[in-house]
Amino acid sequence: MKLTEIPVDGIPYDHLRIEKIPVTPAFAPRDPELLPASSRVLVVNPDRICMPIGAMWAVLGIHRAIPFVQGAQGCTTYARYTFSRIFKEPATIATASFHEDAAVFGGRMNLVEGLRNLVVRYWPEVIGVVTTCSSEIMGDDMTSFIGEARMKLQAEIGPERTEQIAIVPINTPSFAGSHVEGYDRAAKAFVQSLATDRDAPTNRVNIIPGLFYPGDIREIKHILQEMGIESTVLFDISDTLDAPLEPPQSIPYYPPGGTHVAEIKGMANAAATFALQLDAGGSGARYLERKFGVPAVVGPVPVGVVATDTLLQNLGKATGCATSPALRAERGRLVDAMADTFHHTMMKRVAVFGDPDYVSGITRFVCELGMTPVAVSAGTESKNFAAAVETVFSEYQSLFLDPPKVFNGSDLFEFEEYLKTLPRLDLIIGNSKGVDIARELEVPIVRAGFPIYDRFGYQKRPIVGYRGAELFLYEIANAVLDHRYPDDRTQQL
Repeated sequence: MKLTEIPVDGIPYDHLRIEKIPVTPAFAPRDPELLPASSRVLVVNPDRICMPIGAMWAVLGIHRAIPFVQGAQGCTTYARYTFSRIFKEPATIATASFHEDAAVFGGRMNLVEGLRNLVVRYWPEVIGVVTTCSSEIMGDDMTSFIGEARMKLQAEIGPERTEQIAIVPINTPSFAGSHVEGYDRAAKAFVQSLATDRDAPTNRVNIIPGLFYPGDIREIKHILQEMGIESTVLFDISDTLDAPLEPPQSIPYYPPGGTHVAEIKGMANAAATFALQLDAGGSGARYLERKFGVPAVVGPVPVGVVATDTLLQNLGKATGCATSPALRAERGRLVDAMADTFHHTMMKRVAVFGDPDYVSGITRFVCELGMTPVAVSAGTESKNFAAAVETVFSEYQSLFLDPPKVFNGSDLFEFEEYLKTLPRLDLIIGNSKGVDIARELEVPIVRAGFPIYDRFGYQKRPIVGYRGAELFLYEIANAVLDHRYPDDRTQQL
């Protein structure tokens, strides 16, 4: 093989690429009629998972709770596998184990016997009964089935012990919605079932974090602690899905942490409810506002300077607590990091995809960094997503020569095909499903959102709050530097 002679004046960095030898015929443009996801009955590379998984995620954030899936074994096995890939932790999920007879006669017997077996073996404090497409299509009467299961438990273990176990039904037909709506339905189901009385109002606040990782929830709790605010974090997975490896203190083993039932019951007495993600948890906050008059503050997703400022201001208004000097210092360090890196982030063209709340929050943050979003895609269709990102675009009009492309409820096939038409793209931000797209387009990817299964430790790394945004910014800047180091070295020693 003959090597190309190196010019005397050197090779620019943007030319240091080996030409690819195609192994297949040249790329042929797709049929334009089949590009929009709305024109196809087939979803290609979906950017969402089924609704029951979102509900299972929520239940796993409750102390001594086990999700019980009213469906086939595969519905549970896939969820266990997904959570283990992401959190690197075992996820205890029970199943009604539907077979052919359940499809004919319904799932009553499977649920009654399944709940009984779950109780006498694991003695959970909470069981979240999560329905699936099969049970929903058959029309299983979950209320009467759970009532019959309770009667059977009362006869076997006694009424007192039976009443100590909370059973919360969550209707999540997997042929509709996505994991985002499944989490949202779980939030409403838990407060509807357990937070039934407003009898002793307090100055505590409720936090419904949404589909955030353990590191994000720890950062939110850090902010609350710095402000001296007492809170109930609903679905607190920070210790249940990121538990220390220690010898089990008792059998059956439950990880530490999680939201206690008593805390959920007290959510009706809170001073306010903060749902950090509009589409994942907003229904629970709005239910408490309608039922008990607890003010609901829904969003924005606290990623970056402005959104975190808004969260702290809203927390202060609800509780009367002031922002601490430590939080002000964290904000200053974030702003300093933005000043240090702006010459690497300014005017970089970025595409963002993932869950609607994640995408809207990250879109605002990259605009704060002077980056230009050229395409944003929400894998789950949302009534709020388009308006949220359009608000951001209107605030940062100077960054855009052309309006960004907005995909609402699309798949990654349509998203990728659009990115291929762009004259330049510098960065992709999204979950692990975008890795192949980034490789195909030879563009760096920064992983954020759900799911991230091809990296270790990302479930511990926050992107929310001032500290999380600073870490997120460094990852964005380093990804840009790794891909294409600046040609101008005049300022280097």
